[in-house]
Amino acid sequence: MPTIRLSPGFVRRVICPSEFKKIDYFDTTMRGFMLEVRASGGKTYYQRYSDERGRERQLKIGAADVLPLRQAKRKALQIKAQAILGSDPQRERQERRSIPTLSAFVAQRYLPFVRTYKRSWQTDEIVLRVHVLPRLGHLFLDEITTERIIEIVTAMRSNDYAPGTVGRVIVILRYLFNLACKWNALGANENPAAGIPVPPDVQRNRFLDKFESKKLVEVLVRDENQVAAKAILLLLLTGARRNEITHARWEHVDLETSTLFVPLSKSGKSRYVILNADAVAVLRSIPRLPGNPFVFPHQLQVVPVHHSTSRGSELERRLA
Repeated sequence: MPTIRLSPGFVRRVICPSEFKKIDYFDTTMRGFMLEVRASGGKTYYQRYSDERGRERQLKIGAADVLPLRQAKRKALQIKAQAILGSDPQRERQERRSIPTLSAFVAQRYLPFVRTYKRSWQTDEIVLRVHVLPRLGHLFLDEITTERIIEIVTAMRSNDYAPGTVGRVIVILRYLFNLACKWNALGANENPAAGIPVPPDVQRNRFLDKFESKKLVEVLVRDENQVAAKAILLLLLTGARRNEITHARWEHVDLETSTLFVPLSKSGKSRYVILNADAVAVLRSIPRLPGNPFVFPHQLQVVPVHHSTSRGSELERRLA
């Protein structure tokens, strides 16, 4: 390991001896600072130091044909100072390089994790794919700042997105970065979504009046897609949630006791939906397909309709 006072002229002229693949020249004026010269002609600056456990480390500073000697020495001093203060510059660099982009983190870690327990994980996937990844997906997690997230929120508000949709973006990103911190995928950085206020959701209750109810029933009776039409009728007659009707199985329908058993409701618990006479009549009119356990065997796109007792009773009388 030859030692020499490194100078810009020496760095520019030096070549690797023909009998070596590479040779290291250590600077006499700065302990551990060296220039690696390779047979290929490449030259690179390094700094050696001891970590907190006394192990010798070597950290690459940069290529000599790009980085001037003076700047390389300045960086070498920073590396030595970090080591003296107890941190490991090489480990910190490795940690930074291990931080994924947001797109990679979502695809490889976040979505596979939430699929295992979160029933609404598909909502997370859609929100991230539509509103977040087009703007932030290419960035590394530690490059995403609070300001960048606020830019998304501001753009969504200016495009008249509902407060609930805007709030969902904030909540999902807050949870995503909490997981990134927990899994050490964010380094020492803090959650950039923390502290961003979630706008209050505006609840809008829309009920059908008598005229609208009558028109809706008339349309449903004439509709060519009677599978979807009868699913909507059951929603009107029972007040059940959309998935409770469209995912219903015949094994859970008891026409004798006029009940529909829901094994897993939105609350995470099972429950029973009471079926009135008109709902029972609708179910009796639906043919059962051999080998198919579902009441409605097709993938339905059913728009949920808010239900109220008084108007529902009026509709039931019209269906009777």
